[in-house]
Amino acid sequence: MLQSSPMYAYIPARDVARAREFYEKKLGFTPKQEIAGGVLYEFGAGTACFLYSTPNAGTSKASQAFWAVDDVEREVAELKARGVVFENYDMPGEKSASGVVSAGGAKAAWFKDSEGNILALIQSL
Repeated sequence: MLQSSPMYAYIPARDVARAREFYEKKLGFTPKQEIAGGVLYEFGAGTACFLYSTPNAGTSKASQAFWAVDDVEREVAELKARGVVFENYDMPGEKSASGVVSAGGAKAAWFKDSEGNILALIQSL
């Protein structure tokens, strides 16, 4: 039953105004709707995320969400040009100065938003 229903990501923010600045200025998102003090952003294939206020933002050590992209290297270059800083994780047998790692049949890159949430770009190979 649930698998046939749409699923959306929650993105926590300690400071919604600061987070909106990051998502709208650095990532170039356009808000779809403001709801209960939060913001809904829509993406491709009918997906979306809801940015909302919580004191628990940035406390997860795991990725909050990822975007499936066609060319991770291009996306990383474009986001770096906008001031986004990518994480450099040590993966078994690989570390990339560009922030892009190839492993498990995919290329991946991770960055943190203004609230400390970890987000990823994934390209299937």
